[in-house]
Amino acid sequence: MKEIKSADAEVYIKRYELDKVFPEHFRPLMKVYQFKKGNVLFSAGEELEEIYILVDGKIKIFTLTPEGKSLINRFKRPLELIGDVEYVKRNTVFNSVEAVTDGVMLAASFADLANLEQDHPPFTRFLLETLARKFYTEAHTTNLNMLYPVEVRLASYLLSISSVSEGTIFHQEMHTSNLMELAEWLGTSYRHLNRVLKKMATDNIIERANGSIAIKDLEKLSILAKGNIYE
Repeated sequence: MKEIKSADAEVYIKRYELDKVFPEHFRPLMKVYQFKKGNVLFSAGEELEEIYILVDGKIKIFTLTPEGKSLINRFKRPLELIGDVEYVKRNTVFNSVEAVTDGVMLAASFADLANLEQDHPPFTRFLLETLARKFYTEAHTTNLNMLYPVEVRLASYLLSISSVSEGTIFHQEMHTSNLMELAEWLGTSYRHLNRVLKKMATDNIIERANGSIAIKDLEKLSILAKGNIYE
């Protein structure tokens, strides 16, 4: 990520109504970072010194298995905190974070936030609500992942990794190795995943060509995803 010194955090503070969480005297201490699609923003085991607030763009949270495979845990859109658990527990990063699109984050140092906590309860309340929401969301997603059929899980995944830009839909590379990892994450077999993809292509929801997948009908995909269970 790159710090944008000329950017004003106040724009995002107002957009997300964070003025009560971060009082006026604290805001000059906050930084604005810009990131690009595909950037690995944080890696497992890394030590953080700041809490980051996603205010623009989309990221994915993933874990690397001992075999080196990437298992996606969740996709995140604004408003989302990164480093809140690390701030409270003072431990290293547990899951890695990668940018799905270009985006922006605000940041505040652990030291400055610790001082803010002492005389500004709204920040502590905000932190508690964020952690509680994360706990609920992760538990809810785990249940949904077991209850919904593969086609719903796949549709939700495709929605999460896609973005509409200049009238086109982002193409996701789907070679055999990627499909095998995706099948493992979705809790199904590679052969069954291929059958579901073929059915979606027959229904003109997606198009498979040259090792990639393009979304042809975003509305149909959204209906199949039942509102996207991964976001």
